[in-house]
Amino acid sequence: MRTDTDDSELARAIAQPETEDRTARRILDAALEQFTLLGLRRSSVDDVAKRAGVSRVTVFRRFQTKDKLVEATLLRELGRFFQRLDAAVAALPTMEERVVEGFVVALRHTRAHPLFGGLLRLEPDVVLPYLTVQGGSSLSATAAYLTGHLRRAQQAEGRPEEDPGPVAELMVRVAVSFLLNPAGCIAMDDEEQARAFARRYLAPLLNA
Repeated sequence: MRTDTDDSELARAIAQPETEDRTARRILDAALEQFTLLGLRRSSVDDVAKRAGVSRVTVFRRFQTKDKLVEATLLRELGRFFQRLDAAVAALPTMEERVVEGFVVALRHTRAHPLFGGLLRLEPDVVLPYLTVQGGSSLSATAAYLTGHLRRAQQAEGRPEEDPGPVAELMVRVAVSFLLNPAGCIAMDDEEQARAFARRYLAPLLNA
C-alpha cells in the first residue's frame, strides 16, 4: 500500500537536480538510449552496462534491480517533461487555462517523446505498471506534481482551501487513459478537440 510519504518522496525525486554521480548519469543516459531503441522487455541490465561502458556490478550497485533502473530512468525523463510543461503554461493567467493547455501539451509531448511515446506504442502492457499504482508509481508522482500546482493556485486565486489531491489524481488518470487507449469518440490527436474536452470536462473539476 502506498502512503503520502511515498508520494512526497517521488515528488522530491522528480524535483531535485540530476545526480552529480557521473557514473550514475552515464548509466541513466545509456538506459534511456537502450530502452528507446529496443524497449523494456528486450533490454537487460547487461545491455545497459555495455552501452554505458561499465560492469553490470556497477549498475547494480547504484540501482539494485532492473525495475529500479527503469523507474529511475522514467522519473528523470518525467522531471524533464515537467520542466517543459511548466514552461509551456507558465504565462497563462488562470489555473483553468493552465489545466486546459497543460492537458493538450502533456498529450502532445508524451506521444512525441522518444521513450514515453515509443513504449506506449510498442509495449503498453510492459509500461503500464510504471504508469499506475503498482511499484514506484509515475502516476503518483505526476499527481503529486499537479496537486502542488493546484494548491498554489488556490492560494493565488483565492479559491477554497480544500485538498486538491483527489482532483489532481482524477485529471492524471484521465490523461493516462487517453494515452494508453487513444481510440474513442474524441480524437485526442486533434489538439482543438483535446482542448475542447479539457475545457468542458477537466477545468470544471477545479470548482467541484
